[in-house]
Amino acid sequence: MKSTRVTFPNGTGSELSARLDLPADRRATQFVLFAHCFTCSKDLGSVRNISRALTSNGFGVLRFDFTGLGESEGEFSETDFSSNVSDLYAAVSFMEKEYSAPVLMIGHSLGGAAAIVASASLAQVKAVTTIGAPGHIGHIRKLFSGDIEKIKETGSAQVNIGGRPFTISNSFLEDIEKRDLASIVGSLGKPILIIHSPQDRIVAIDNAAQLYTAAMHPKSFLSLDGADHLLSDPRDSNYAGSMIANWVMRYLPAIGRTEELKTELDVVAHIANEGYTTQILANGHHIVADEPESAGGNNYGPSPYDLLTAALGACTAMTMKMYAERKHWDLQEAYVHLRHGKEHAQATGAADEKTSRKIDRFERMIELQGNLDEDQRKRLVEIANKCPVHRTLHEPVQVDTWLMKNN
Repeated sequence: MKSTRVTFPNGTGSELSARLDLPADRRATQFVLFAHCFTCSKDLGSVRNISRALTSNGFGVLRFDFTGLGESEGEFSETDFSSNVSDLYAAVSFMEKEYSAPVLMIGHSLGGAAAIVASASLAQVKAVTTIGAPGHIGHIRKLFSGDIEKIKETGSAQVNIGGRPFTISNSFLEDIEKRDLASIVGSLGKPILIIHSPQDRIVAIDNAAQLYTAAMHPKSFLSLDGADHLLSDPRDSNYAGSMIANWVMRYLPAIGRTEELKTELDVVAHIANEGYTTQILANGHHIVADEPESAGGNNYGPSPYDLLTAALGACTAMTMKMYAERKHWDLQEAYVHLRHGKEHAQATGAADEKTSRKIDRFERMIELQGNLDEDQRKRLVEIANKCPVHRTLHEPVQVDTWLMKNN
């Protein structure tokens, strides 16, 4: 994922900070706008993960900080729900001018409610997705219910939300009661995907039921069983992102990638400015690679050695399958279990006692299912040792490297 910092002005002239995330080849077919949750930011881990899943499917994503939050200018105490909606309008105008209008708007929590309201009057937006969104905007009052009387009496008060202080004004309270979210959802006239966790302790699952009941078809619901409100577990946000990408494609016109990655070779790997996460385009197929958290990565994908090990496993399985088909043997399924590590050469018997260097060692266990006799099974194991990747690993390999000129 290629991530670039951009800014754009809101309705009052304050600069809003944003990140534009693009696919590995920097060419997006269509764009998505992401509205983060109340008092959150564009850099929340779950927001990045969902964006990364969308870019892996060819989308460009703009995620930004609402006025007064994150790196954006302005005072949060002077904002309200209407100003959040106004920020979304400003973001759409910016995208339309600089890139392309978003076809999908995603909103998390209160950002989901704002996405619904904003999308209702934006013909450019073709579909909407909400994540942990409230069934009515006034639900947000529960986060600071103990301070409401003080806010009304003094005009504003500092409240604690998620362990951080925020100033909430009485105008904010009045503003959230002005809109009938159920009515807006009912007349939305666009496909909507409602994502919610049954275990959400901030915005209960019955809010999703309210939205789904109010919405007209086409409407869909995705349960994130076991997830918390912020989708803190990367597995939940990665899953949500991939499901959103596949869901929305059903409702968008089929548009090919405007410009495939330009290379004379077969594979390109691209790493940007966010950790070790690497986007790979391999003969038209998108893959995400990363390092494990123990190595300083985010564990968003397999490591380079995981990919190498997987290549050996896939090649082994395919080679046995091809051989069995040529022989008309009843090989129904094959499982290739592998493990990679490094060991001292003398421990493996690959060198004399004076050698202290380490070598790469692959352990491979093969499981065959089908109506096969013992001789056939032994022969397939022999064939496994002749798969192309296996042979490449055993033979001398030459890697030629040169520096390309920047465009």
